[in-house]
Amino acid sequence: MEAAQALAQRGFTPDVIFGHLGWGETQILDAVWPQARSLVHAEFFTRPSGLDVGFAPEFPSLDPVGFARVRSKTASLAMTLLNADTGRSPTHFQRSTFPAELQAKIEVIHDEVDVAAARQRADAIFTLPNGVVLGAGDEVVTHLNRNLEPLRGLHIFLRALPASLAARPKAQIVIVGDEKGTPYGMAHPKGTTWQAHFLKEIEGQCDLSRVHFLGKIERARYLDLLAISAAHVYLTYPFMLSWSLIEAMSVGCAIIASDIAPVREAIAHRQAGILFDVFDPAGLAGHVIEALANPGRVARLRGAARAHAVAHYDVRQCLPRMLFWWNV
Repeated sequence: MEAAQALAQRGFTPDVIFGHLGWGETQILDAVWPQARSLVHAEFFTRPSGLDVGFAPEFPSLDPVGFARVRSKTASLAMTLLNADTGRSPTHFQRSTFPAELQAKIEVIHDEVDVAAARQRADAIFTLPNGVVLGAGDEVVTHLNRNLEPLRGLHIFLRALPASLAARPKAQIVIVGDEKGTPYGMAHPKGTTWQAHFLKEIEGQCDLSRVHFLGKIERARYLDLLAISAAHVYLTYPFMLSWSLIEAMSVGCAIIASDIAPVREAIAHRQAGILFDVFDPAGLAGHVIEALANPGRVARLRGAARAHAVAHYDVRQCLPRMLFWWNV
């Protein structure tokens, strides 16, 4: 608030104030600039069970203190949206997480991807840390997220590796994501990380020399990796849809993903990708093996994924809608 008042004293008068719903700043800035339109990024409305919290049966539900903490957070989210002129959600699923009484205030406009940059390139290559160079035609299975954690399906992916690697002796598994970063979901187990925790489950069951954890990588390398992917696995709880999924679609990856509401909004099963029960590692392994063994069968899915991304998520389509929303 002090920073806003200092700006106002220097004559700064915004026409629009835009902020994330989760932090609450937009609730109070109209005290300094009452004439400005207040817009919020209505990204997600959590709840004590069934979405990002309390979804997977193998993990404990919230205790009463945790339940109260989540409820308190939602009170702030609701108040921020009520005090805003309008909100924006990237997907219909994300808007649907908000109480029905508030959804009318929210427009659905995706953040957009640059489909010209995220595209299939036959000449793309990717060099692993051990010096192995991968390219189109290699059996590369990709999995990536901001953080490696259960909310984004790390445990399911790793549990599928023994069967996948046994059936495909030439397959290379490439995993991108921060091992130690702050998870969206549950905190890391005490004294370890989710990556190390779940790797212990499959220790001795597969050739981990073919499993490559890269941590964070530069964007250019990330796009190269997607371009050479033979099977791209995207897993999530009912949560915010990752930009990486849309970019993988734009590149034309053969996508195998959780059969879950936010994913179904972007991918129809057997049309633009393959969907499976998020809690079924054996099912995931079967789909990965099938995609690697029969690349011709997934070629149609690759083209459909690219076409859907271009039609619905291209920056050239989404940006004009975003600018109109800002200026209405």
